[in-house]
Amino acid sequence: MTELSLRQPPHATHDGGPPRPRTRDRDAVRLLRTVLVRLGTALLVLLCAATVSFFLVRLSGDPVKLLLPPDATAQQEAVLRGSLGLDRPLFTQYVDFLWGLPRLDFGNSLFYNEPVRTVLADRLPATLQLAAAALVVTLVIAIPAGIFAAMRRGRPSDRGVMTMVLLGQSTPPFWVGILLILVFAVGLHALPASGYGTFAHLVLPAITLAVYSVAVVARLLRSSLIDVLSSDHIRTARAKGFGPLKVVLTHGLRNASLPVVTVVGLEVGSLLGGAILTEQVFSWPGVGQLTIEAISHRDFPLVQATVLLFAATFVVVNLLVDLSYSFLDPRVRTSR
Repeated sequence: MTELSLRQPPHATHDGGPPRPRTRDRDAVRLLRTVLVRLGTALLVLLCAATVSFFLVRLSGDPVKLLLPPDATAQQEAVLRGSLGLDRPLFTQYVDFLWGLPRLDFGNSLFYNEPVRTVLADRLPATLQLAAAALVVTLVIAIPAGIFAAMRRGRPSDRGVMTMVLLGQSTPPFWVGILLILVFAVGLHALPASGYGTFAHLVLPAITLAVYSVAVVARLLRSSLIDVLSSDHIRTARAKGFGPLKVVLTHGLRNASLPVVTVVGLEVGSLLGGAILTEQVFSWPGVGQLTIEAISHRDFPLVQATVLLFAATFVVVNLLVDLSYSFLDPRVRTSR
């Protein structure tokens, strides 16, 4: 071993140039850069959502007219408008709104006369509980249905599953909710039609909210699995004598999961946002029902906060889904 080779750093180039970083270090730098870019984009999206919601809700009318009786005088309206801070210039209200966002200070609700943060904290657990239950129903039904349909491609059982899936995807959720209430609550008296607090109250809203997501995930998983099952490494696994189910579960499902994870992530955001109609049908006391009430009362701070909450949910879920690609598919990690 020469003297030059002893002094040379472990990763120096053969031509004497600066040392090259290890592959693992380069991947870490790429991942960090991707995370920073995504975070910057997420903050920009949230700023746009906050700005649009701030100005759009003010086009709906004057909330003072709804808070006061019809025979209120102009002086009473002016006093209430001043106490709510609505008499200040619009740009000043906008700056104050943006200034409070980093501290999660959305102001006071005009209708409940409480901090918006407190009102949201009271309603958010119910919505999260409903969305989590709907997600569990989605995964429990959609994944086996997608695998079964892919393995039985072209057969009557495949067409039967896809017909049910298409029917679920084309049916409006509120109509599904009303139908479930008529059958299981009014007809069979097996489950409550509305309310909150027990597992029985959760069943019908969760199924209603999950119907559309089940259809989307099952269809995508079926088509993705069919593409993967025709690839060379699957034929190699079959040639080794593996059974059809083992080939799908051990070799096909992971490769087919990349687009499915994307859709499942988007469906998580849709479950939270789509809970508005479901909560209204079943009188579920969540953020969705609160949003309807806030819009009807022209409660500007509460509407702005709920819109930002839904936007932040989509942004965070998309960010997590994007980052999960690196762990599911090494080709994505090396291409960044």
